[in-house]
Amino acid sequence: MPGPLSAVRRTPFWAQIAGGLVLGLLLGWIARASDVAWLTTTLDTVGKTFVQLLKLAVPPLVFTAIVVSVANLRNVANAARLAVRTLLWFLATSLIAVAVGLGLGLLTDPGSGAGLSTEGLKAPEEAGSWVDFLTGIVPTNIATAFVEVNVLQIVFLGIVTGAAVLKIGEKAEPVRRLAESVLDLTQTALWWVIRLAPLGTLGLIGKSVAKYGWDLLAPFATLTADVYIGCAIVLFAVYPLLLRFAGGLNPVHFFRGAWPAIQLAFVSRSSVGTLPVTRRVTERLGVPSEYASFAVPFGATTKMDGCAAIYPALAAIFVGQVYGIHLGVGDYLLIAFVSVIGSAATAGLTGAIVMLTLTLSTVGLPLEGVGLLLAIDPILDMVRTATNVAGQAVVPILVAAREKTLDRAAYDHPTGDLLAEPAPARPAEPVTAAA
Repeated sequence: MPGPLSAVRRTPFWAQIAGGLVLGLLLGWIARASDVAWLTTTLDTVGKTFVQLLKLAVPPLVFTAIVVSVANLRNVANAARLAVRTLLWFLATSLIAVAVGLGLGLLTDPGSGAGLSTEGLKAPEEAGSWVDFLTGIVPTNIATAFVEVNVLQIVFLGIVTGAAVLKIGEKAEPVRRLAESVLDLTQTALWWVIRLAPLGTLGLIGKSVAKYGWDLLAPFATLTADVYIGCAIVLFAVYPLLLRFAGGLNPVHFFRGAWPAIQLAFVSRSSVGTLPVTRRVTERLGVPSEYASFAVPFGATTKMDGCAAIYPALAAIFVGQVYGIHLGVGDYLLIAFVSVIGSAATAGLTGAIVMLTLTLSTVGLPLEGVGLLLAIDPILDMVRTATNVAGQAVVPILVAAREKTLDRAAYDHPTGDLLAEPAPARPAEPVTAAA
């Protein structure tokens, strides 16, 4: 007779996540309403442990994924054109997302009447600046980049290593095979962590409710609603319209195939931690694996419509209104520019504080305003990350569809067990993009 564990394994992944979400809300409410300290501590510990396990895999996952994806570009005909078109779609969708954020902010005035005191607020110790951003791409010490989990520097090292492997050719085959082996090992271990996502969901959501409750949202009600509505517009309106009219695809099939990745991103708040699931759903939606292996890791570290476009635009308007600083058309254009060009500063990690400080400093707003938003950042970060990950899957699908390399049958009928361990990487047949 099958045991409880077998019944859980047969339950769809989305249902397990939903169950963890509901139970987490319930336990968090009990912990807050009855002031059950041990329950709050337990929920906090469970949530933190899950996030720490995800972060543990970030350095080897990002580095080897970038190395392998760049090195395997030799299997993709017209690889340079595919890379350029992917980047252009990243920029275009980011521009649309920031326009949505600015539009909502101008319509709703999220900082007006918030009644928040700015007395005693301090600027964050580390603020983003264009100089720091540009100089910070190149590490001064390779080990430090990995130890401090500087994802942007790890991406740079991965691109350089992959390009060198691509240039050297056969002599560098042992390095490419080693990177593939480490990537397979890391993804397999991370897949075990992803199986714990329902427990992680329970802890993360429960801790947020137990610690913050709903009273905290009162002064931020308009901003919170704007962030969720803005992300929903991009997620459920902009992306489907692009899929339908730019790719000639049925958006319903996209959500049916990509929902597990979007769901995991919502609870984990980590684009990089969701990377293996994002890549798998992208491939099962018909994107050739050779192209997906490049586009998805690239997107997981640079494509941030939620964290780097919608949120900074709304947050800048909010901070300006709280401090009574008028923003003009030039300021809004600067916000759009920072959001489109500087999104790599978020680097796929939990939170968007660096991007926010970069935006505020560029526009000339007080960096102390970041302190106003720290308390509700976890609540906002869930929907931001879900939007990020959806965009990271949409763009490769659009590019593949327009290049005539998308498997339409696979897209219309996405199948495959997302909880099955990933198959080891194997050399693939060349993929040819349409002329």
